[in-house]
Formats: sequence, structure tokens, C-alpha cells
Amino acid sequence: MSMIRDLRAVVRPSRVSLRKASGPYESTRERAAATAVVDCAVYRDGRRLDTEDGPLTPQDAMRRVRRDGGFVWIGLHEPTEAEFAGIAAEFGLHPLAVEDAVQAHQRPKLERYDDSLFTVFKTVHYLEHDRVSSSSEIVETGEVMCFTGRDFFITVRHGGQGSLRALRHRLQDDPELLAKGPSAVLHAIADHVVDGYIAVADALQDDIDEVETKVFSPGRKGAPRGTDAGEIYQLKREVLEFKRAVAPLLRPMQLLSERPMRLIDPEIQKYFRDVADHVARVQEQVVGFDELLNSILQANLAQASVAQNEDMRKITSWAAIIAVPTMVCGVYGMNFDYMPETHWKYGYPVVLGVTVALCLGIHRTLKRNGWL
Repeated sequence: MSMIRDLRAVVRPSRVSLRKASGPYESTRERAAATAVVDCAVYRDGRRLDTEDGPLTPQDAMRRVRRDGGFVWIGLHEPTEAEFAGIAAEFGLHPLAVEDAVQAHQRPKLERYDDSLFTVFKTVHYLEHDRVSSSSEIVETGEVMCFTGRDFFITVRHGGQGSLRALRHRLQDDPELLAKGPSAVLHAIADHVVDGYIAVADALQDDIDEVETKVFSPGRKGAPRGTDAGEIYQLKREVLEFKRAVAPLLRPMQLLSERPMRLIDPEIQKYFRDVADHVARVQEQVVGFDELLNSILQANLAQASVAQNEDMRKITSWAAIIAVPTMVCGVYGMNFDYMPETHWKYGYPVVLGVTVALCLGIHRTLKRNGWL
């Protein structure tokens, strides 16, 4: 979020010089759109065309593209409906895609309209933590919506992470690739998002290994057995959130790599195959994580059940041992005159000895059978 504030701080002062150079904004929509713009630039022959008056407005950038060629790349962060209305009208974006881009919370998808492609990516960020707990937040998701046209590329980001600033700079350092137009930017964003999936999957693997070790490692004397089922369940919830970001993206990447599209450069289309392969690999990992966590959770519950059975057996064993002196004491506590050996000199120690001998015999038998 600090990066976004810095970028907006750069954009806002430039509007003053822009007014001096070209007069006031043409409309309220243009002024509203500028407040959500993180970056806006025109690219021709793979190189960014900067102006002396500072960053362009989306409308001015598009006029330059239509006049001189190239394409415009506009980046927005969480625009409102009013902020996005001017840009949508300028580029002729479909109302349904515009609604999805503004409202967010969309599943990954690819939609084709007459003059544009609308692609939704779910970004996933791994949150560092000391240990997994029942309340740990492990993954954080955001969204990147992409509008790909013949001479424009628009990104709409939602969420506090997933900045594309470094990606834009990296593409600008490769003019040969960027010269292939908006489809090259679409591939770069797809590859960037999926690389993030791979990193998150590796980090989640470490968390799952840690929980698995805690469940199946022998407990030390006096230490709690296994791990809390809440930790496993929380980790499973985070894996499911990750799965919702990865699984729906496989089909769109396959479509981009397999079906010819007039907005996708044939040379760039080949690279989408690699992205689709990476998505398939991560999807297999996530499905494996989900199944493994199910097994770990079941094993943990089984261990808890076994531990309860062991405790019940010990309680039952001691109850059986204590039953012998209880019975003897109960019999001799009835105070009848005619009871066996009540007037015998050695009656008391004999009864005590027999009671102890019976208790020791029961204890030995139960211990030999594994109950104690």
C-alpha cells in the first residue's frame, strides 16, 4: 500500500503541469479516472514514450496511440465505478467486464468480447509466521483484472499486494518482447502470477511437513501428544483458499495456448503453454496438499481416540485393583458377632496380607496384558 501511495503522489503533482500544458480536464469522468491511475504510458516499438509534462492521462495516451501507433498500458488500483467509467467509455470496454473489474471477488477466468479479452487472475501471497496455529492467516489473496485490446492494455488490481511495478520495469528492459504488443504484457502478468503460486506452494509444503511431523512424531513424557486439530483444520482452510485461486486458471491458460486468437501474437501464444504447464503442476500439488491434510487430520483424531482408550484402560485397571480392599473392608465393616476369624489373634494381619496379595496379583496380570 505504501508503494501505491508513493506512485499516486507522483501522479497527482504531474496533473498540475498537465493543466498548464493542455488546459483543464475535458470532463468530470477524466478527472475521476485519474485518481485511480497508478501508471499510464504509451509504448511504441517496445519502448516507453515519456513526455516532458509528466505522465499522460488515459485519454491523452490513447489519442497519441491512435495518431502515431503503438499501444497504451494503464494500471489502476481499486477504482470506483465513477473512476473507471471514463476509461471504459474511451476504450469501449464491455459493461459486464467493467462491472466485474470494479466489484472484484471474481474467480479466475477468460472472457472474449468483440474487440478485447478480459482475464482475471487471483494473486496469492504467503504470510510469514513463526508457527501454524488455529488462527494463523497463511495466504492472502488479491486480484488482477486485465483488458487486452489491439492497441491498449489495462490492469485493475484489488488487494494490498501484487504490485506490477517491478514487472513493468522488467518488461521495459526487454524492448524486443514488449514490441509484440499487449499480448506480451498479458503473458508476462500470467507468468508472474503463476510464479507466485509456485513460491506459495513450496512454503505451504514446509508448513504441512511441520504439522505432519508433530502428528506422527513420538510424544515425549509429559508433553502433549500430536498437535491440535484446530491447527490442521486452519491449514486446510488456507490450502482450500489457495486451491480456489489456482484450479480455475488452468482452463483459461490452456485456451490462450491452444486456440488462435487475433489479439494474441502467435509467437507469444507458444509461451502460454509453459504457463499452463506450471498451473497444472501447482494444481496437482494443491490437490495433494488437500488429500494429505485430510489423512493427517484423520490420523490425529485416531491418535486422540487411542489416547482416550489408553486412559480409560488405566482408570479401569486401577478401579479393579481398588475393588479388592473395598470389598474386604465392606465385609468386615458389617460388625456381626459371628464372622470368620474375628477373634483370632492373627486374623487382622492375615486379612491385610491376603488383600495386598490379591491386589499385587491383579496389578501384575493387568501390566502383563498392557493395560498398565
